[in-house]
Amino acid sequence: MAPKFSIPTAPGAMPVLLPFRMRGPAADPFGTLRFLAAIPWRWLLAMVALWPAIAFAQSGVAAEGAYRILMRWIPFLFTQGFLFNVVISVLAMALGTLVGAFAGLGLIARNRMLRGAVQVYVSFFRNAPWLVLLFIILLAFPFEIRAFGTTIPLPGWIKTVIGLALPVSANVAEVVRGAVQSVPTAQWEASESLAFSRRQTVWQIILPQCVKRMLPPWMNWYAIVTMSTPLCSLLGVGEIISLTRQAMEAEGNSPELLIPFYGFVLLLFLLYCYPIALLTQRLERRFAVKL
Repeated sequence: MAPKFSIPTAPGAMPVLLPFRMRGPAADPFGTLRFLAAIPWRWLLAMVALWPAIAFAQSGVAAEGAYRILMRWIPFLFTQGFLFNVVISVLAMALGTLVGAFAGLGLIARNRMLRGAVQVYVSFFRNAPWLVLLFIILLAFPFEIRAFGTTIPLPGWIKTVIGLALPVSANVAEVVRGAVQSVPTAQWEASESLAFSRRQTVWQIILPQCVKRMLPPWMNWYAIVTMSTPLCSLLGVGEIISLTRQAMEAEGNSPELLIPFYGFVLLLFLLYCYPIALLTQRLERRFAVKL
């Protein structure tokens, strides 16, 4: 973009550089899934069909040998690895949604102290790096809890669920707040004219209308959490990335297996998140607020 100058008419005055005007689309909260959903399904099928040949050709190892090695490990990597990633994402999203829903209601509370405390919580965890939070949770939480003579273990995957749920809850809180504030004020005024209390208005009138508004961004965040679960491998959790490394070490840790094995991991996440992206895009168009 070329700079623009303002040429003053006064004698001896110097030209003034005007501020830049940034032109372009506004920030898209669904950018991650929009990009994924923009991939034509025919391209996706072609990728699935051509992926083994491309990966083996780039690896430099015989396709038959690499394919045989990968096929031997696919059931183990899928059932013991990828499905565990899905379980972690579901639990983290469920916990984050539960906490985030109450935090979102706290952001619109009339009590100023409560609203301020929740705002600090939301602002902190929305801007905190996820990997740093995971390490803090791993090191700060004990490995077991003893209560009433009973020892309750806290394995790494439970700490991972808590670590992922914290930033998710902060972002879900903003989703809830935005959905509630998007409801026309006439709904609030009508409920007050009918002698509804604020609690009745929120739970019986406002929140039922917010569900369809919150669903697309909620699904977007679930896809983001799912794609973030490989971070658990840095904490020693036995998910798909950790098991993939173990499988390659069991096969001699040959560098020629990097592309086939990690390509298979990439393919699993793509096949899982792509339908979510398409569904999110469809729901967004269906539930778009008509102004």
